Amino acid sequence: MSQRKTYKYHFKEGNKITRSGITNDLERREAEHQQKHPKGHIKQVGRRTTEEAARNWEANQPKGTPPGD
Repeated sequence: MSQRKTYKYHFKEGNKITRSGITNDLERREAEHQQKHPKGHIKQVGRRTTEEAARNWEANQPKGTPPGD
């Protein structure tokens, strides 16, 4: 059985989602995003899940990079 150790997240600036992704370490990933976007924060989506399920979720998120990146 696969381990559920992968988080899905949205990185938000204010109320706007600017990124969606997956990680095994939310705090580290938030710090990485905040280097470019210091006012942003991560909002966990659902519970931890398997890496395979998280990758499937990530693949179905809206594509595109917001302006300014």
